[in-house]
Amino acid sequence: MRCGDFKTSYAADMTIFESNSARVMLFLFLGVLFTMPLYTPGYVLDILNRIGIAVIGAVGLNILTGFTGQISLGNAAFMAIGGFSCGYLGTKFGLPFYLCIPLAGLMTAFFGMFVGIPSLRIKGLYLAMATLAAHFIVEFIIVKWESVTGGVAGLSIPVAKLGAFQFDSDRRIFYLIFIIAILSVLFAKNLFRTKVGKAFVAIRDQAISAEVMGVNILKYKLLSFGISSFYVGVAGALVAYQSKIISPETFPITVAIDYLGMIIIGGLGSILGSIYGAIFITLLPELLRISTSALAGPFPLLVAKLAAMKELVFGMFVVGFILFEPAGIAARWHSIKSYWKLYPFSH
Repeated sequence: MRCGDFKTSYAADMTIFESNSARVMLFLFLGVLFTMPLYTPGYVLDILNRIGIAVIGAVGLNILTGFTGQISLGNAAFMAIGGFSCGYLGTKFGLPFYLCIPLAGLMTAFFGMFVGIPSLRIKGLYLAMATLAAHFIVEFIIVKWESVTGGVAGLSIPVAKLGAFQFDSDRRIFYLIFIIAILSVLFAKNLFRTKVGKAFVAIRDQAISAEVMGVNILKYKLLSFGISSFYVGVAGALVAYQSKIISPETFPITVAIDYLGMIIIGGLGSILGSIYGAIFITLLPELLRISTSALAGPFPLLVAKLAAMKELVFGMFVVGFILFEPAGIAARWHSIKSYWKLYPFSH
């Protein structure tokens, strides 16, 4: 009886798909995914769109924090730069979305690399504080630079168009978001099969040893900040197109905390973990809302208290995963798959 999947070469071990069945399952999933707008209610589509954007941002943050070991709390600032850059390029210069989005990502990448310069000298909580300071600097600039950002009032974002086709609804923008999300995930998966990705992991595991082996620490740390910030900037640009109006309140500091929670709960150093974490954290408020609505009849006083407990529940989940499943949902899913691959054998 066949048991498990076995690799007989390095090339087979480095493939993106573990087996032919995994490839078939992925294509079936994509087929279902891209037909969902045809029959899914608008409210659910809005949630799915937010999940798609969160996947892009979480993958970007995981490249920096999970794979390179550089803690960042600047995601909200980077998303804001991406969103406002996209809005400014679209409104002032009339650029189409397929130019605005990558240009917004590049602008964010340059800023991210600038913020990453201190990473050569500081790390851990000190680096986290430096990136947190960047958030408040960006927030101040957005509020004060009214000629570009619109200040407190924000910016109105032009509708993304491709010829005569307009991405003017959740149903239509779904395809734009998820095509970019899929391309982002594929790029990230392939990145860690390259020299650059391996350098990131070497810096995370042991920076001194990596430097002795010839890895240019500053170069690859800045490159990691740049790639990560590009992802997050693209996510911010998609938030702008989805929201149609953005302001400083669109990108609060809690966004950065949410993204950090995504990669912790999903799994640090795992692309799939970024996806699982993005789904979990995006759905958590909706699940709490549904739960409180169900309790509204018999327990009205309890519902009033539970409505303000999103942050508490979020914190409890993060602490719980750190204590009981520090490798995240991705590791648990891998354990389950490994068990069934070897079934009925225990080892």
